[in-house]
Amino acid sequence: MPRLALYTLAVCVLAIAAAVVSFARGSWLGVVWILLAGISSNMTWYYARKARAGRATEREGATS
Repeated sequence: MPRLALYTLAVCVLAIAAAVVSFARGSWLGVVWILLAGISSNMTWYYARKARAGRATEREGATS
């Protein structure tokens, strides 16, 4: 997994933890953390799929 995907995955996990703590304390600020978790989750999938596609392209180029 590429480094950027790991960083965004860490941000996603931390945002979910912050949302849980925020909601447990009765604050609606957890909604912002949930939105941040969604964005970072999408970024994680994007970078992971981009790296996988790049590796597939390199393999196709090596066999040709």
